[in-house]
Amino acid sequence: MQPWIEIDTATVPGDGQKLRLIQRGDEFSIMTGPTALMNSRMFGSEEALARLARERVGDRTPPKILIGGLGMGFTLRAALSEFGNDARITVAELVPAVVEWARGPLAGLFEGSLDDARVTVHVGDVAEAISMGGWDAILLDVDNGPEGLTRDENDALYGLEGLALARRALNPKGILAVWSSHKSPAFTKRLRQSGYAVEEVTARARGRRGARHVIWIATK
Repeated sequence: MQPWIEIDTATVPGDGQKLRLIQRGDEFSIMTGPTALMNSRMFGSEEALARLARERVGDRTPPKILIGGLGMGFTLRAALSEFGNDARITVAELVPAVVEWARGPLAGLFEGSLDDARVTVHVGDVAEAISMGGWDAILLDVDNGPEGLTRDENDALYGLEGLALARRALNPKGILAVWSSHKSPAFTKRLRQSGYAVEEVTARARGRRGARHVIWIATK
């Protein structure tokens, strides 16, 4: 078996956490400490995040979509496919190096999606992008879900204050779709307390196999 090779490292703004981009053959992984935040072979639930949001948003023209977290681009690519030619999609990514990786060693995974005319990249905290408002859907794939691993600041994003911010920023009947690596009954409760109608969907990480991830679909 081929060994993992470290391609690059990056520091998360604010708290100084270290991210590592590693490669083994044609497989990539982004790590924090011993924890894999994402892997290039496991993207089924990220694609499901975009698909489920598109199904709930319906035929609004033009749909205005915010994706929180660039990662390896799987949610972005799926959103471009799902939402069609008139969509306006903003991707908020906190770590500048992750955007650089998307245009460098991970460019093959992105397949030019960052150069699509429908896409705007916001380098900064996703809360800043949320506050711009007017969104038909906000897709959050930040950290490992509501109980994040890399930034304490992400707790506020998934708390009552952050959920209220997102609700104000959504258009009527807008969708807040949240990806997580695990269930969180407490987060489901907070969504309902914040006035959302809530669905909780399970999606596989890799086709019909792999870990079961959770996607919340919260409607304003």
